[in-house]
Amino acid sequence: MASSTSNDQAPLILASTSPARRALLERLGLPFSLEAAGIDEAPLQAATEDPLRLARDLALAKARAVARQHPEAWVIGGDQVLALGDELLGKPGSKPAALQQLLRLAGRRHELISATALVGPGKDRDQSEEVWVEVAHMTMAPWDQATLERYVEADDPSQCAGSYKLEERGIALFERIECADWNAIVGLPLLGLAQRLRARGYPVP
Repeated sequence: MASSTSNDQAPLILASTSPARRALLERLGLPFSLEAAGIDEAPLQAATEDPLRLARDLALAKARAVARQHPEAWVIGGDQVLALGDELLGKPGSKPAALQQLLRLAGRRHELISATALVGPGKDRDQSEEVWVEVAHMTMAPWDQATLERYVEADDPSQCAGSYKLEERGIALFERIECADWNAIVGLPLLGLAQRLRARGYPVP
């Protein structure tokens, strides 16, 4: 992955160290660098129970945090929130907690909300900030506990909202996925991102 840009393009930074998001952004063929946002998510999570707003707020907070350190760059921030009815499910944090989440999701439909923020140079936020959301409707098959235990040991999704890694074996847990951009379910909606980067002068494709 290259780390420089041409003279007439602002540097591009992905405010994430996620291997999945990095691999997705590399598909656009643009040079970029990575930087962890390092924000405290707890206050934002406590401020709202609206999954769409929470996803947007988290993605924007991550992009802004890195943009403050690199005011010359365009920064991409992203976050995902999982909604099971009116309940938000976050990262389980451990294998036992991941198993419990999966047992709750098995045989049911939920929403995986992926928000992306693009923050760039300029004082006018209407021109230098944009946030958009993709919602995937996910229907998991009615797996038994033994199957889900085997999956958790294989993928260790303890740091993933919903307790599954769609870029790995987790994709096989589902009966149906409805989403306008399949890249969004892994963490970065490339269709919308490519359009927005193109509008800002990046050579995509």
